[in-house]
Amino acid sequence: MLVHNADIARIFDQVADLLEVRGDNPFRVRAYRNAARTVGEWGESLSEALSKTGHLPRIPGVGTDLDGKIREILSTGRLSALDKLQKEFPPHLTDLLEIPGLGPKKVRTFYEELGVHDINGLYRALRDHRVAKLRGFGPRSEERLIKSVEARLAKVRRYKLATAAQYARPLVPLLKGVRGVREVVVAGSFRRMKETVGDLDVLVTTEDPEPVVQSFVSWEGVDRVLASGSTKASVVLSSGIQVDLRVMPPTSFGAALVYFTGSRAHNIALRRLAQDRGLKINEYGVFRGKTLVAGETEESVYRILGLSIIPPELREDRGEIQRSARGPLPALVSLPDLKGDLHAHTRRTDGHNSVREMAEAARDRGWSYLAITDHSRRLTMVHGLGPAALRDQGEEIDRLRSLFPDLALLKGIEVDILEDGQLDLPDSVLESLDLVVGAVHSKFSLSRADQTTRILRAMDHPRFNILAHPTGRLIGEREPYDLDMLRVLRKARERQVALEVNAHPERLDLTDIYCRMAKDEGVRLAINSDAHTTGEFDNLEWGVGQARRGWIEASDVINARPLGELLDFLRKRKTRSGPEDEAKFV
Repeated sequence: MLVHNADIARIFDQVADLLEVRGDNPFRVRAYRNAARTVGEWGESLSEALSKTGHLPRIPGVGTDLDGKIREILSTGRLSALDKLQKEFPPHLTDLLEIPGLGPKKVRTFYEELGVHDINGLYRALRDHRVAKLRGFGPRSEERLIKSVEARLAKVRRYKLATAAQYARPLVPLLKGVRGVREVVVAGSFRRMKETVGDLDVLVTTEDPEPVVQSFVSWEGVDRVLASGSTKASVVLSSGIQVDLRVMPPTSFGAALVYFTGSRAHNIALRRLAQDRGLKINEYGVFRGKTLVAGETEESVYRILGLSIIPPELREDRGEIQRSARGPLPALVSLPDLKGDLHAHTRRTDGHNSVREMAEAARDRGWSYLAITDHSRRLTMVHGLGPAALRDQGEEIDRLRSLFPDLALLKGIEVDILEDGQLDLPDSVLESLDLVVGAVHSKFSLSRADQTTRILRAMDHPRFNILAHPTGRLIGEREPYDLDMLRVLRKARERQVALEVNAHPERLDLTDIYCRMAKDEGVRLAINSDAHTTGEFDNLEWGVGQARRGWIEASDVINARPLGELLDFLRKRKTRSGPEDEAKFV
């Protein structure tokens, strides 16, 4: 049985959900939550590690008990502790936790006092105005919940990009191992690096499709086969994600990649362009009449339409076709362009590794610099750092610097932006740091005007360098707070503040649209991992993908610059007194 890290994380999250609804020990709940997050983002397949070595790697936050539970899941695909918990509640009760604003206590109240078992049951209770009669609720909260439930009921299930990758990527070597196969590519929204994926489209080129289809439908990760033909098949994996296979001849592979990668709007625009040239384009090629004139490569398809090659991430019909017709598109930022990471946590707050371990991981990646930016004191639940603790950490960094001659360890902080726009630490403390990353972690429901003013005031602080996860969203869990992004961007340009592209798979914040806006406004970005373990540096891949979707080039990214230029940018921000002194970063 094939078990992915994401499967283990999903089971641990389900256990935590049920424990919370039951009102269990919060420390026990948190242990499962932390393990789910760490395992879900662990770069190495735990199934493969156990198979090869007979033991699991040392995973931060996973002790003997959870280690045994991981082994049980890898062995059986199930967890007996979860099976036992599920017998205590209706099967779909925890689906209510997916609705914004509903926590375990409220879900338990709906279950115990209204007999609500699932989302449909809650919707009926809301429509009957039974929820408003409960203590702690009222007509306004009932109205908000109705809107949230309606949005949830209309939502098609989608998977976070990093989660989808755990199922998509093992298919590539599996199918490449079939005799006669030339190319295997996962296309669709996954190739475009969209933040969520509805299903997976896998394209294979070979002259002999039958063994490819057979290997695909018999893969151990398949739960059920929806369809199987001579050149295509559809399956549903044990995770619930659907995967569609198309096997194409080599002469059509480029055309198929264009067809199955681009968004619907992009493909319609290409078809219109082809018609204007007397051509027809489909997944099998580009035709003039019945004659195939292009299709073996993607380049050939775009070239015959008078276009330069368009990177997959840009194929959304957002001006890329018109720009391509005029010449080459921007050279988009790539992962190797990044020289370091400017947002990382350690075990001094809610991270799982020491400063030294984070530095070693950064050095092993060949980076030039790494900023240590633990939380400030306002976040007491993660033991945020006050002035004394931050000074101690700075002294530790000073001691470690001699051990890493090729890696600049920068002293930083992820400082809370308070409701009034003030920062959570005194100026004398912030002045001693190499950089300051400001973040909103509370009061998400402020009005648009108040939330915008809060952030604008924070950026006026002379030591403010980077605005972290600027909209505060958690994909599928928490909506972004209401913000006038254009005003924020223009203030960032005026004050020479960089906005973060937070690469954590649950955030991917900024969105691609806001990345493009930042570029158009001349605002610099920082693509950061927000790593809480050494393995989470791998998340930078998703942040780069998000930036590429926003047309971002390496020149737009401050941590794609050499150390000297980065420090120059940070120092100029520190010494500027007003917009008339704005320094150019070119």
